[in-house]
Amino acid sequence: MQNSSLQILFLGDIVSKLGRQGVKRFLQDHRDSYDLVIANCENTSGGKGISKNHAIDLKDAGIDIFTSGNHIWRKKDIIPYMEEYPILRPLNYPPGTPGYGSKIISLEDGTSIGVINIMGRIFMGNPTDCPFRAIENEIQRIKETTPLIFVDFHAETTSEKKAMGYFLDGKATCVVGTHTHIQTHDAQILPQGTGYITDAGMCGAFHSVLGVKSDIIISTYLTQRPALFEIESKGPTIVSYVHIDIDIETAKTTYIRGDYALYED
Repeated sequence: MQNSSLQILFLGDIVSKLGRQGVKRFLQDHRDSYDLVIANCENTSGGKGISKNHAIDLKDAGIDIFTSGNHIWRKKDIIPYMEEYPILRPLNYPPGTPGYGSKIISLEDGTSIGVINIMGRIFMGNPTDCPFRAIENEIQRIKETTPLIFVDFHAETTSEKKAMGYFLDGKATCVVGTHTHIQTHDAQILPQGTGYITDAGMCGAFHSVLGVKSDIIISTYLTQRPALFEIESKGPTIVSYVHIDIDIETAKTTYIRGDYALYED
């Protein structure tokens, strides 16, 4: 028998070893409180991409499905296994790109929910298809199976993310932004019932610049010279997450909160 509500945990961009360790620690304490756990994995292994071994490890820790972004291609060994784990890549890459941009997940109680990964175009490097048009078509396809739809919008600018939120209000159940690694304090339910937050934040080194050693980033700003980014390997560790409650009957979000856990050791 289906429950009337669905509790979802979304974990912000997992960055390297500290992020992986923090997420596993958090899930040890909280996994049983959620029906579905989604995590953005595009920075999981060495700060760029996710390896097969790390995907296995985090799936075993309790993550049901991974979303990603423009860095997903950095670890080539994962590409043949993206469907197996499962790992989404942005939906709006050109036809023929390996992997897939959405998946319908069936939960233990029989509830089905569609998860979509889509990427913005502003300041994101290589051009992709229009995310607004691409996701509208995908939502119509998924709704033939289930009205419950969760979206990870991987984008740089807050304006593009906010526009996507309102574009999908009433069409998707929840829209969570990723990529900028800083959790925004704007979790809300939009007028037609779609849960929204501009960015979920990251899981990784708390004293860093987006997971990278801060002195390296400061140097690039001061000198305007490129530098090899080095991931911060010292704690404390932040685990940024979004808690979402969904009404299964209405396919609307009833509660959404962005929060974080901080581990000193």
